[in-house]
Amino acid sequence: MSDCCTPEGSCHSAGPATVAVADAPAVVYAVSGMTCGHCKATLTKAIGELDGVASVDVQVGAGTVAVVFSGEPDDALIARVVDDAGYELTGRA
Repeated sequence: MSDCCTPEGSCHSAGPATVAVADAPAVVYAVSGMTCGHCKATLTKAIGELDGVASVDVQVGAGTVAVVFSGEPDDALIARVVDDAGYELTGRA
């Protein structure tokens, strides 16, 4: 769990979601440890800043992160960024 969240899973902040780009396929990853809007904002920002990422759609309740790439998907890089943010990428959903 990210340090922004309470043990009950509540959070005091939230961020905007990025909408997927039309006609571009998304790679959907399973991510554990997300509990609130701050988790969503953190991963949206961290993944969205990577070169080659066109958009990010984090679904906290489903435990998924859909990433649209402008080039080839880089699963290892996404896993590293997710891990560095304090969550765990458990594979493709």
